[in-house]
Amino acid sequence: MMLDSRQVEADEALLQLGRRLRADGYRFTCVTPATQAINNAREGAEHASTLRDVFGWSRAFPPSLLSADELQQMRAAQVLNEEGSWLRSRVRWSSLDDLLLVHSAYPTDASDAVFFGPDSYRFAHVIHDHLQRCPNRVQHAVDIGCGSGVGALVIARAAQQAQVSAVDINPLALRYTAINAALAGISNVTVEASDLLDGISGYFDLIVANPPYMLDTGQRTYRHGGGALGADLSLRIVEQALERLSPGGTLLLYTGVAIVEGRDGLLEAIRLRLAGPKWAWVYREIDPDVFGEQLLEPGYERVERIAAVALTVNRSS
Repeated sequence: MMLDSRQVEADEALLQLGRRLRADGYRFTCVTPATQAINNAREGAEHASTLRDVFGWSRAFPPSLLSADELQQMRAAQVLNEEGSWLRSRVRWSSLDDLLLVHSAYPTDASDAVFFGPDSYRFAHVIHDHLQRCPNRVQHAVDIGCGSGVGALVIARAAQQAQVSAVDINPLALRYTAINAALAGISNVTVEASDLLDGISGYFDLIVANPPYMLDTGQRTYRHGGGALGADLSLRIVEQALERLSPGGTLLLYTGVAIVEGRDGLLEAIRLRLAGPKWAWVYREIDPDVFGEQLLEPGYERVERIAAVALTVNRSS
């Protein structure tokens, strides 16, 4: 991934800001947009009074709240918005165990917004559980649609001998992933631009993905899964991954599915694609009811619930 000199300087400034926050003991657990909106609408939450308010809750803050050095780092990183006499960060910093990750500020309205939230935590747990149980050592892995880089970083830390590729079509996601890897001191992750695996060669013994799975009228990259109810991207990932798994390799797909009249259309489609002795697979619901507010959106009139699911596919050796 080639960056111009201004982007390099901006990314270095953002990295230094992350190091400063980590040294200060900053931590924040990222919540759903609905929960974020409730917290920010409470009395007294109109403006920031702490670092968590600035870099977690995305609240406007007075210049006096941060040091001159911190403000300069934000300006150099191009993540500082001016709103009259108030300022606002264009990024959030969230914690995952001892990792600190930069991602887009709330609300994530931009088409190139970089996602991190409750799904990211569940995704990380799916990968961690697999690596704890799996006796095979991972040598080549890829995180498809890496976003803020959660999947790639979890793998790279657990399997330090592995070469891990983090791929995404969103240039900002690749930049943030590189910053997050550098902040964590992880050197075995490379970032590459690719539409799923189209631009990547070779085979992998671990493929992971946490694709968007909503029907989003704005078709934001981090949220829109395509198709009638957001499942198209998940199916495309399954199809491409099956062609690129090494013998004995594993696909871990964490995604969501719209349940209509008790039917899981994604599971029905996956059954057809995984027929035959080559594949051993497990499909399970991680959470039966997530993002209930989405049911109020156009296109979801017949959807009963949205479930978070995990698919594990092993190719026979």
